[in-house]
Amino acid sequence: MKLSILDQVPMSRGESPIDALNHSMELVQFADQIGYHRYFVAEHHNTTGLISHAPEILMTRLLSITEKINIGSAGILLPQYSPYKIAENANLLEAMFPGRVTIGLGNSPGGSEITRRALTDGAESKVRDYDRLIEDFLGFMRNTLPLNHQFRSVKAGPRIDTHPDVFTLGLTDNGAKRAAKLGIGFVFGDFIHDKYRDSAINIYQSEFVANRFMAKPYTIFCSFIIVVKDEAERDMQTRILDHWLLNVSKGRDTVVPSYEQVKGIVYNEKDKAIIKANCKRYCIGLKHEVAHYIEDLNNQYHIDELMVINNTHHFELKLESFKDIKEIVDELN
Repeated sequence: MKLSILDQVPMSRGESPIDALNHSMELVQFADQIGYHRYFVAEHHNTTGLISHAPEILMTRLLSITEKINIGSAGILLPQYSPYKIAENANLLEAMFPGRVTIGLGNSPGGSEITRRALTDGAESKVRDYDRLIEDFLGFMRNTLPLNHQFRSVKAGPRIDTHPDVFTLGLTDNGAKRAAKLGIGFVFGDFIHDKYRDSAINIYQSEFVANRFMAKPYTIFCSFIIVVKDEAERDMQTRILDHWLLNVSKGRDTVVPSYEQVKGIVYNEKDKAIIKANCKRYCIGLKHEVAHYIEDLNNQYHIDELMVINNTHHFELKLESFKDIKEIVDELN
């Protein structure tokens, strides 16, 4: 099982966007040094607390300051853009950093409806065209568009011999069927919700159609995971993440709060219900507890790669947790 990080470039309370970006640069170099396989950056818009607005730009910067680790997008919001433009970006990244680029694509509108319309300059939504958009993207990037395609004569440069691996992020059976049919990698976003976890992963792995670019299914499982050293830190990390997820669920401020801000908050019954439901989205525990969680995941779903997200307020504790998770996975392997 390989190991990767998902970075939304979260900004902690009291920090600036520059601080958040500097933390991401330090984190990717740390991950590169200790042997993480891949480092994904997300795409978010119209939010104050998540600074990952432009994955391709951020990927270029992170690739330039690392040596071995693969850098990917998780994911570029394809319905808001031109498949041709994204294919050119992908090929250019691969040409500059051969063998170290992954393109993860998502079907999210990117935020509220007005945010989506701003991204597309007022154009109508293309979310329902996602299958066709991915097919066009793959065709442009690999120069495999059908002969009768309206843009067959348009080539996505630079013309290179190798191409990045491609994944689609999914939460449902439909997303799994899409990835299987297209013969691309599948990222299951358990950190968002797990309703279709069992069925989606099974559908993808059992219905995958091999092709000359990917011979067998490749499953990435993404989860909030934090290793803590004692019960006091467990309480702190849980309270911070519970409050942050509550804010995200209700469309509030996405800046990561400090423990001092949240430790005395008394929640109403409605918020308590949301917090309880959100507990399924993460694992926070001592090292042996997290090891048991990861081992169970691997035994049940036979995942190829574990993608870990950690949006805690304390950067040094984040580094310690990622180090512990790397040691856990190394031991399991």
